Amino acid sequence: MTEDGTARLSLNQKTLNRCSLPEVVAECVRTGIPAVGLWREPVREFGLTEAAELVRSNGLRVSSLCRGGFLTADTSEGRAEALRDNRRAIDEAAELGAACLVLVVGGLPNGSRDLAGARERVADALGELAPYAERHGIRLALEALHPMYCADRAVLSTLEQALDLAEPFPESQVGVVVDTFHVWWDPKLFEQIERAGTRIASFQVCDWLTPLPADVLLGRGMMGDGHIDFPPIREAVHRAGYTGDTEVEIFNEEVWSTPSDEVVDTMIERYLRLT
Repeated sequence: MTEDGTARLSLNQKTLNRCSLPEVVAECVRTGIPAVGLWREPVREFGLTEAAELVRSNGLRVSSLCRGGFLTADTSEGRAEALRDNRRAIDEAAELGAACLVLVVGGLPNGSRDLAGARERVADALGELAPYAERHGIRLALEALHPMYCADRAVLSTLEQALDLAEPFPESQVGVVVDTFHVWWDPKLFEQIERAGTRIASFQVCDWLTPLPADVLLGRGMMGDGHIDFPPIREAVHRAGYTGDTEVEIFNEEVWSTPSDEVVDTMIERYLRLT
C-alpha cells in the first residue's frame, strides 16, 4: 500500500476515454485525486485556454501531456513538420502547466528497415527540441514502448535505450517515462531504473493482460487483472528519487464501457492495495 494515500495519484484522461474533459475533472474532484494526465487531441477540442483554466480552477495539477514525438521521418519535409508539431506541443504543455511532455518517438517510416537511422533521427530532433522545451519550462519525457510497437510507434523499446538518448542532455531538459505496461518484462528493468535516478519524469501504471486483444493497443488492464508485480517497480522508482505522481493510464474497451465512477473507484482501490 502507498504510504501517502492518493496524494500522488493521477488519473490519465485515456482511462476514461469516453468522458469529456469536464467529466474527467469532475471525477478527480469527487474522489480527491489531485492530478490529471492530459492528451492533446481532447484538450484541443475543448480549447487549450479553457482546459488550462478548468484544471487550475479545480485545484488539479497536470502530471503529463501526451503526446509529442513521432520524430523518425526520413524526408526533410517530414522532419520539419515533426519539429513544428513538437514545438506546438511544448507550447501547449507550458500553458497547461504540465510536469512533462511525453514523447512517443515514432516507428519506421513506410518502406524503411533502417532502425539505427530512425533512432539517430530521434537524437537529432532532441537536439533541436530540448533547449526550446527548457526555455518554456517543460521537460521532455522519452517513453520506451514494448518491442511489439517498434515498427509503427516507437523505435525505443527499453528504458536503457531511452536513457542512452536522454543522457547527453541535462535532466531539466530530457527525462524518461517508466510505464509498467511497456517495461515490466525487461530483465534489466531494475538496473535501469537505478541508473535513471531523478531523470525519471513520469511513472505510469496499468496491467498486462493475456490474451492480448486483436488491437494490442487495448491490452492494458486495471492493476491486479494481469501479470505485473507492481510493488517492486514502485519501490525501485521511488528509491531512485522520483517524487512525482503515479499516473494510471488504461486503454481497454471493457474499462471504457464501464461507468466512470465505477472505474475510478476501482482504480483507487487497486492503486492503494497493489501499487
